[in-house]
Amino acid sequence: MDSATSAHLSETLLLLGRLDGRLQHSPAADIFLARARLAGAVALSGLAGVPIKVQDLQDWISGRSPPPRASEGLNDPISVAAVFHFAISIDEDSRDPLMRATLNVLRTVLDDRAEAEAYAQDDLAHFGLCWRRVREAADQRYPSAGLEAIAERVFELAALTEAEADDGIKVVTVDGRSLNLPPRARDRNWVVAAVLPRMLHRAGLTTRVIPSLILLPKFLPSMPAELVDDMVVMLRKAVDDALRDLDTIERSAAAIEIASVATKRSKAPILARLKLAYPGLKPAAVSRLLGVTPQGARKLLATSPPTGQPRHSARAGAASSR
Repeated sequence: MDSATSAHLSETLLLLGRLDGRLQHSPAADIFLARARLAGAVALSGLAGVPIKVQDLQDWISGRSPPPRASEGLNDPISVAAVFHFAISIDEDSRDPLMRATLNVLRTVLDDRAEAEAYAQDDLAHFGLCWRRVREAADQRYPSAGLEAIAERVFELAALTEAEADDGIKVVTVDGRSLNLPPRARDRNWVVAAVLPRMLHRAGLTTRVIPSLILLPKFLPSMPAELVDDMVVMLRKAVDDALRDLDTIERSAAAIEIASVATKRSKAPILARLKLAYPGLKPAAVSRLLGVTPQGARKLLATSPPTGQPRHSARAGAASSR
């Protein structure tokens, strides 16, 4: 690594530390992490060959549509429902109370496990064991707290995901001959990318999992050193975007706090914060989350001001299309 790249890496890691530190004390950290889960899932979907936008996930979560690409036919290499489930499961065993709370809220609105069972049973069976092995290997001790150690581990995990050859598909032709057709290959590098936020945490670069830090290209370079260079560029962009998003979220949350001073017993401020994370919530979800009657939920939604779209939605969608 030359001096210019080394300096860029040092500056990027300082910015990562700033983001991580702010999330420890930000009153809007829960909203940021909720959005970061969706941004990370969108990035993973692009790597898995099923590009979507954050808006697609929000429509699904709010009940306005089935899983993205659910009606696209059989040509997709994997269901978005499966990718979303694996992405959301990155930190489901976390002891971080804020991470657990944000996951519980999301699963109250949309249970990714049930959705994956309904729409992606085959994908769960095909990728489930690989996913568990990769996540377990990603948690092993790192020799140093740096991107170099993570890049080395990425190549180890990529080798781990080399699927054992499945049995071919046996068919019989009309003239009685038996043919053994090879199975369709499925790329698994996205499985490694899914655990990148967890690896950054386990290696000591962040104090909690930040789900939007998906730092792998679709195709790995030939050497770990080259991957480090790629990861530095991607990490810098991801951190810059995250800091801007956190600024925007904190301003919106502060405005909600000011407006709620006179109505401390009202559930409207809580709903407003939920809508920052998940725009378009339906009465049934609001009723479950806030513990109010369906009629009360409808009244709250009717009197709640509209919420603007997250700024990273457009960026994540554009990135997935590339």
